[in-house]
Amino acid sequence: MIRRLLSLVPPGTVAVGAGLALLGLASYVHLAVAGHSLTGADYNSLSVLWSIVFTLGIGLFMPVEQEVARLVAARHSQGLSPGPVLARGAALAAGLLVAVVALIIVAREPLADRLFGGDGTMVAVLIGALAGLAIAHTTRGVLSGLQLFPWYGTQLGIDGGLRIALVAALGLNGVTNPVWYGAVLVVAPVAGAILTAPPVLRAIGGGAPVAWAALLRGLGLLTASSLLAQVVVNIGVINVKVLDPDDVETAGALLSALVLVRIPLFVFASLQASLLPGLATTAATGDLSGFHNLLRRALGIVTALGLTGAVTAVLLGPWLVQTLFDAPGLGHVDFAWLAVATLAYLWAMVLGQALLALDRHRAQALSWAIGVAALVVATLAPVSTALRVELGYAIGSVVVAAVMVVLLRTRTARSAPTHTPGLEAVTPGVTGVS
Repeated sequence: MIRRLLSLVPPGTVAVGAGLALLGLASYVHLAVAGHSLTGADYNSLSVLWSIVFTLGIGLFMPVEQEVARLVAARHSQGLSPGPVLARGAALAAGLLVAVVALIIVAREPLADRLFGGDGTMVAVLIGALAGLAIAHTTRGVLSGLQLFPWYGTQLGIDGGLRIALVAALGLNGVTNPVWYGAVLVVAPVAGAILTAPPVLRAIGGGAPVAWAALLRGLGLLTASSLLAQVVVNIGVINVKVLDPDDVETAGALLSALVLVRIPLFVFASLQASLLPGLATTAATGDLSGFHNLLRRALGIVTALGLTGAVTAVLLGPWLVQTLFDAPGLGHVDFAWLAVATLAYLWAMVLGQALLALDRHRAQALSWAIGVAALVVATLAPVSTALRVELGYAIGSVVVAAVMVVLLRTRTARSAPTHTPGLEAVTPGVTGVS
């Protein structure tokens, strides 16, 4: 099954996978060093910063990367330069960044007081980290669209490698200020974008401006789905701080646990670039049998991954969190809920790819919206703070997957699309991992 999926991987994806692996390792090293270097309250603040950065950063700028890649690939196939696309993509990313930063600046005092223990510098780091992701994702879109996958993987690798080197230096020098550990999320992606800029600059060229409609078509739904998906997987850490500001341990412990439990998501990210083109091809040709077979196989793979990760997490999770991140507080039952949630989230990610392959962006966004609503309701349960956020993650993910199953059954029972979905469905984006 895995060989069938991997046979669909476009050339150069191995390089992307290698960069992704290093980036994933960097997350563990980053949080492990910070966990052993910072106090519980400071690690708590860093955990909240981390969750906000990747919820907003991936949610907003991954769709920009995908749309830039789609248009660059289309122009490249016609012998046209990507310069006009990069200009529009950079303007769009900058516009989104300015809008978010404006909101953050307006709310900087309550954000600092409520989420970062009154440290306004962490709000500045948040802005810098979002700017770094805006730059990185926009340039990755050009690299992907030009099929410069080794350079794409190199950017991921530089980002991850720098995170490891910088946090190691902080730990070895006894740095105990969370601002510096947060600043790594600013420096690393920007450095990666700068060091992989040469092929982008060489390819820019000129040409007539790209119509805004070409870039914005479908972007709203993609962004909505991306943001809502990140809310489901990341909002728990933020909710801990909102629900119980005096709890200085749980948010850090929860993020550490999530990093361990979500290892299967990194594997899924490496399969995504091969899964979606296969689903799109069978859907476009009306091969419903092939579509369903490939979907079932993908679900089987992520189920095996999720169950393997779940057993490991439930048995060893509390010990690993204590040993690796110095973040006690969660037990075997907590890890069981998180493991169930991650398995359901994996199902939702695969089913979401099937909806995209059928060109059903609206159905995908609707599914995530209903899941977030279920998450909110579950989080209001009159139980402990940790269990509330764990239930929110689990119930939200299960509801998303269930709604997607219903919508897929409704559509595929009638017919498959007769056209090939846009190239946004075949770009090697990293979904939901950081």
